[in-house]
Amino acid sequence: MNLIITCARHFEPETEEELRNILEELGDSDVKISITKMSGILTAETKLKPIMVVRKIKEMLLDEPWSIRYCLRIIPIQKVIETKIEEIEKMITYISEQISNGETYKISIKKRNSDLSSQEIISKIASKIKNKVSLEFPDKIVLIEILGDKTGISVLKKADVLSVEKTKRSISE
Repeated sequence: MNLIITCARHFEPETEEELRNILEELGDSDVKISITKMSGILTAETKLKPIMVVRKIKEMLLDEPWSIRYCLRIIPIQKVIETKIEEIEKMITYISEQISNGETYKISIKKRNSDLSSQEIISKIASKIKNKVSLEFPDKIVLIEILGDKTGISVLKKADVLSVEKTKRSISE
């Protein structure tokens, strides 16, 4: 998986079709989309770059706000690992190199179907990142998306995650 998509509960099939059409339009006719066991959550594996996909969909939304009806959030994922604190720690050491010297960061954890402690994860990985923390206006977000036994990790700018609702709201302002 390199994308996590959220939608309203019970609209997973419509969301899957909408996403498949969007990604086909962007040039990936062979995308693999899975409806997870968790209500309102889909994952996708596209050959396109996930952050580029989010940017292109944002452009589509700004041009035609009505073109996206079911996808609520689209989150790009850079690495997928097993949901174990040691694995997350190892991957963060590797992936945190994307945070340049002088850049601030914050850690954002979303847990679904997991008993891992967010506090424990944060305390273990914060020590691995040398940069300063900024909870209000970070340059980068260390995103940890736990979906049961799989965890997606990304280091992103705030604009790299698509919230369809916020984007539509920004149009009307």
